[in-house]
Amino acid sequence: MRIATTIFLTDETITPVRLARELEQRGFGGLYLPEHTHIPVSRESPYPGGGDLPAEYGRTLDPFVALGQAAAVTERLVLGTGITLIAQHDPIDLAKQAATLDHLSGGRFTLGVGFGWNAEEAADHGVRWATRRALGSDRLALMRALWADEPTAYDGEFGSVRASHAYPKPVQAPRGPVSGPRTLIGGAAGPKLFAQIARDADGWLPIGGGGLTEALPKLRTVWEEAGRDPEHLQVVPYGVVPGPGKLAHFAGLGVEEVVLQLPSAGEREVLRALDAYAAYL
Repeated sequence: MRIATTIFLTDETITPVRLARELEQRGFGGLYLPEHTHIPVSRESPYPGGGDLPAEYGRTLDPFVALGQAAAVTERLVLGTGITLIAQHDPIDLAKQAATLDHLSGGRFTLGVGFGWNAEEAADHGVRWATRRALGSDRLALMRALWADEPTAYDGEFGSVRASHAYPKPVQAPRGPVSGPRTLIGGAAGPKLFAQIARDADGWLPIGGGGLTEALPKLRTVWEEAGRDPEHLQVVPYGVVPGPGKLAHFAGLGVEEVVLQLPSAGEREVLRALDAYAAYL
């Protein structure tokens, strides 16, 4: 099982370069970074974790810039977003960012996408909350038109692009209906999410990994009914706090990668956490 990590990198934490080097030197398999462009002060959306919103949500580094630094100082580390708030991006710009990072890292980029919980943040990007999932799927389809080998036009519900020259191309070859970087979709288990994963992604990025015993058979059924190869489904529990038996349980379910949660903290505290997590490598 590949052991990756995630952390809210901010202007007050360990740097991307220092963390990436330490992860690769210690044998960890990946670094995934979350995204929030800003946190409106007068917000109404409750924090999903309960209580007050942690300060790091309003201080996160841009994940693509930070992962670019990490790519430059590593050779094997998987570099991912967990998650990119895809509805909040211009899809033409995002397609260029993702393809560039994948190209420069030699195909090590994983595009984790999601649809968010903070309605006020999304609204400042012009996103209508009720349509954010459909918007996200439309933007992903437009991005894949730009990633195609030949100039390909796209005319969708929310956006369009002319047949265009757009390089670099992502490294990974198409997988069924999916092309571009390895793509995982985050979100709570449910038929709508599972249908979207089977249509648009390589797999699922469930936060915490709770309830997988019940959810995985349902996802596999939807996946196979969509004509996808059951051997290619990837499920990556995300933001996991490891405990006795937890990783063994995931392995028993066929999970091949897990993303452990690091504290959003300075160098000394983060390195202590890596020392503790080394027992799971």
